[in-house]
Formats: sequence, structure tokens, C-alpha cells
Amino acid sequence: MAVLAVVTAFGLAACSSKFKTYNGPEVTEIFVFKGTRKMYLMHHDRALATYDIDLGFAPDGHKEQKGDGRTPEGTYYIDRRNPDSAYHLSVGINYPNTEDRERAKEAGVSPGGDIFIHGGPTKSSDRNKKDWTAGCIAVTNKEIEDIYAMVRNGTPIHIIPSSTPIPVMEGGESTVLVAGMAPEVEGTLAPVPATGESAIVTDELPSIDDVLAAEAGSATGTVVIGEDVDLIGEGEPVE
Repeated sequence: MAVLAVVTAFGLAACSSKFKTYNGPEVTEIFVFKGTRKMYLMHHDRALATYDIDLGFAPDGHKEQKGDGRTPEGTYYIDRRNPDSAYHLSVGINYPNTEDRERAKEAGVSPGGDIFIHGGPTKSSDRNKKDWTAGCIAVTNKEIEDIYAMVRNGTPIHIIPSSTPIPVMEGGESTVLVAGMAPEVEGTLAPVPATGESAIVTDELPSIDDVLAAEAGSATGTVVIGEDVDLIGEGEPVE
């Protein structure tokens, strides 16, 4: 069962700046599920954080060309970051890759680009609107501050199509099976005893604001990501 927890000794340090430092478990990969509009920052088979997300204004299907409003699908990597983003902060996804460029070339169109995970809307018309981006993955400004600090360049991100079924396994746990999907996803997730398939158990993942309070005097207590904690140092952008 994935658990959202950050050990007090390895938390996020906050200050008045939007930049934070993070000394917790490494984010080894990111999973984005279009169908449930959820994003998980994973440490191997354990979820460090989960977020509700918005997608492009035409969210279904893989991005094929500039201006189509779709969010890409498949496995990509975080390859850059923008501390001066128009949407507070952002981390970039390496779309288009070689296959995307070749597909667009054959179709005689531009594949587009500039796909990021970023903060909330700046236009009043986009506030409280679902799936308002041009193809990016959006969270709140507070949440992107955590993501910007936690996620390193080179981190794989798996964007799962809405069409991927979410079956209910024995015990009523909602799972997302990844068997038969991108090979690089295989072997990174915990097996489900009922089937032996690789899966992420999503039904009991706590939200980021539901982390258990630290027990008094406990060295393994947890802190709420995004809340003020004892400063480890001045918050600086992650290189």
C-alpha cells in the first residue's frame, strides 16, 4: 500500500520565497492518470505525494500537433525547469521526442512543444475551469512549489491515457494495471497478490493534506508537505 509520508528529518524547508529545499526520498518517477486527473510522485513503489490536476482543453488522446489542446501520452522525462514561469513555477517535459517529431513530419504538421507541469491560471476566465491549459499539466501554485523542489531533471514521467481501464481487484481496492503498457514501466510497481499483475493501489492513497501528525518525540513522524517546517536552509531553485 502506498503511503504519503515524509520523515521529519527529510522534509521540505519553506521560507518567504517560492523556492523550497527538499531532502526527502528521491522522486524516482511520476505517474499521471488522465482518467482520474491524478498525479503521483513515486519513490519506487511508494507514493510520496498525490495531486489533483488539470490537463489541456482537449484532454483525450495523444498530442499530435501544435494547438490541438491535448496533453501528451506515454513515457517522457523531466528535462528542464523555469523559475520565471508565467504560471508561478514549472518543470518541463521532453515532448516532442523523436517519434513525435517523425509522426508530425509525416502528417505535415508541427508537433508543438513547451509542455510543462506548472502552477495555476493567471487569467480570471480560466479560474475554476476544468482542463484549461494548452496541453500542460496544471496544479496549484502552492503545489508546484513542492513539485519544483522535489522533482529532479531526468525523472521519468508516465502519462496514462483516459482509455486505460481501472479495474476493481479482490478486496475492493481500485488499481491501475500497467501490464502490457510501456516496457519501461514494468517492474517498478508493487505486485497485486490477487493477480500477480503490476499495479498502483490508488484507492487508499491519502491526499497531500491528510498526512498523519508527527508523534511527540518520534524520529519517524511525518510532516505535511507544503506546510512550514523547521528550516534546513535558505530555499533555492533545484539545479
